[in-house]
Formats: sequence, structure tokens, C-alpha cells
Amino acid sequence: MVNFGRVVTAMITPFHADGSVNYDVTEKLAAHLVEHGTDAVLVCGTTGESPTLTWEEEYELFQVVKKAVGSRGKVIAGTGSNSTREAIAATQKAATLGLDGSLQVVPYYNKPPQEGLYRHFKAIAQSCPDLPIMLYNIPGRTGQNLLPETVARLAEIPNITAIKEASGSLDQASLVRSLTPPDFQIYSGDDSLTLPLLAIGAAGVVSVASHLVGETLQSMIQAYQTGKTQEATQLHLKLLPLFKALFTTTNPIPLKCGLNLQGWDVGSTRPPLCEASEDVKQGLEVVMQQLNLL
Repeated sequence: MVNFGRVVTAMITPFHADGSVNYDVTEKLAAHLVEHGTDAVLVCGTTGESPTLTWEEEYELFQVVKKAVGSRGKVIAGTGSNSTREAIAATQKAATLGLDGSLQVVPYYNKPPQEGLYRHFKAIAQSCPDLPIMLYNIPGRTGQNLLPETVARLAEIPNITAIKEASGSLDQASLVRSLTPPDFQIYSGDDSLTLPLLAIGAAGVVSVASHLVGETLQSMIQAYQTGKTQEATQLHLKLLPLFKALFTTTNPIPLKCGLNLQGWDVGSTRPPLCEASEDVKQGLEVVMQQLNLL
């Protein structure tokens, strides 16, 4: 089984001014991430603006990031879809690139029932039996909640090894933990809930903030796991204003703003997303200055 580590960065997709993918900055940023606290890089997830990327762009991104990361970290491909056939085709193609896993989001918009969700993920997993699969539950974006009982059924499939749990419910995450084997990994899908979820057995976080504070997040998780709970709490509270500032509007708008403030030429977001408002930018800048990130 692949261990994705403690900090999985849900990487942004850099764009040129004309909206095309900036593969040069992508390569540099991916290398930077694994040098500064990231164990695994998730490519083409929500933070990577997957809804507005073409499959051709995504496959190129997978290859560029894999080359940049090398043996220093894992690479996870976001190949989910609300079409089971499309998700299978994308995942099978990604599997040929030598990546370390695939993130599979709950099908969005069509709101399948729990049995439909089970069959969807089972079909994808069985189409690539040697590729570890991380489920992704984010009902706020998909309109459907992947229930703990369904996760437990899916965890019986050998290559479904983890879940990114972004329901925002500690009760739900607790139930997932109680119903699944100990080696089934739970990752917080919200930076601000990482520490609470560690307390109920999570392995780490699929993070947005790790673009800016990856090493500190690593320190927080390691402190908790080695019994230094007070130190972990202090680090959590230190980072909390940044966690909140990065979600004052739709992700990844604030994050791209923050990276641009640091000098990373990552461009803006693709429509229908837009650039950060002046209020969002100013608020983020204040928090980043307080954390010595600028």
C-alpha cells in the first residue's frame, strides 16, 4: 500500500496572462512544494481548477509534476468525473504515467444515491487494480454526501486506501474511522480541521495552505503524533488566521493571490472564477505579513 504521508498539497494550476497553462511555473512550484513540507502533490483537484482544464492539459500537468517531484514525493492524479465511463478512461490513462495514486471526487450535479456511489467508485478501482485510490467527499461542492457506511463498503476494495473527508463534520469523520480498518487513511479536507481530525485518527491533511506553510503544517502534525499536543495546538492557533483568510472567497482565488504576493507568477483563475477583490487581497496580505510570509 502507498502511504501518501502527512501533508498532501492540493496544487494550484499556474496560468499565463492569456489563460493558458504555465508549465514552467508548474514545474518550479511542484519542486518547491516537496522541498518545503509536502509529502505528496495532488494535481488537478479542486484547487487546481480541474473543472476548467481539458483532459489534454491535465495529462500534461501529471507528467510535468511527476518529473519535477521525482523520488522526493508522491504524485496523485485528480481524475474523477460525474461520468463513470469518463472517470475510468481518465484514471486508466493516468495509471500508465507511473503516478502514485488517483483522487476520485463524489460525482457532482447528478446526485447519485449511495448504491450508485458505491458502484461508481468500485468500477473505477477495479479498472486500475494496482493504482491506490483516494475518495474525495466534499458535499458543499458536489451536492451529495458520501456516507460513512458507504465508505466502509468501499474500504473493503483493496486499492481504495484513503479518503479526503471535507464534509466539515467531526461526527462523520469519527464514524468513518470507527467503520474502516486501521490502515485505511483519513485525510482532512479542511486545513482548519486538521488538528481535530488527528485526534480521531486521521493521517494528515490534503492542504491548500501548505503552498505557503507546508513545513509548519508538517511540524504541527508530527508534534501531535509524537505526543506534543500543546505544541501542536499552538501551531494550529498560529496558522488559523491564514486558514480563514484563504477561504474568505472561493478557493483557489485567495491562494493564487497569496502566491502572486510572494512573487510566484501563477496568474489568475480561469472564468467563471475571477481575481481576488481588494478587500480579500488586503486581508490576506495582513495575515501573511504577521506570519512573515512576505
